[in-house]
Amino acid sequence: MANQQNEKDEDVFSHGIQGIKKPCRACSDFKTWTANLKQNPNIKEEMKDQTFESTAAPIGPNVMSTVHNKEEQTFPECPLDRQQLGRNSWSVLHTIAAYYPEKPTVDQQKDMVKFMALFTKFYPCEDCSEDFKERLTANPPATQSNTKLAQWLCKMHNEVNVKLGKPEFDCKFVDQRWRNGWEDGSCD
Repeated sequence: MANQQNEKDEDVFSHGIQGIKKPCRACSDFKTWTANLKQNPNIKEEMKDQTFESTAAPIGPNVMSTVHNKEEQTFPECPLDRQQLGRNSWSVLHTIAAYYPEKPTVDQQKDMVKFMALFTKFYPCEDCSEDFKERLTANPPATQSNTKLAQWLCKMHNEVNVKLGKPEFDCKFVDQRWRNGWEDGSCD
């Protein structure tokens, strides 16, 4: 009973205003997240009074990071939204696959399968996690080699891209993109 009350208190006070549950930033994109916050008049009033403060060095327009489409700008010290989390997660997974051994041991192969399962278990976006778990069940990781794992992950990523209406990546360029750099030298 006490545990249920604590969970309730966390929901109620998670935004700092009694009775208002803060939406999960990692579960939605920034525009949706702020729109949801602004729909509540109590939060809307509070947001008017907020300023961006930091204990780190001052942040100016030149320090702001630009992502993918060059239109969305966020402060580097803010929590990731759903889209940023997705992009960064795919980057980590592709980089891990790129550096996976070409001739992995049986233990390394088992560990990679476990890693993918654990990754989905702790991924903060619940529906993203459930979707990836279903994909893993239908198409387990190809852990026999670096090449097979990198290609498997590229295909998995493309499936998600198609689902989200995003362009597919040409998997023949996976090593250039995630390990060696582009042949034109642009990454040197």
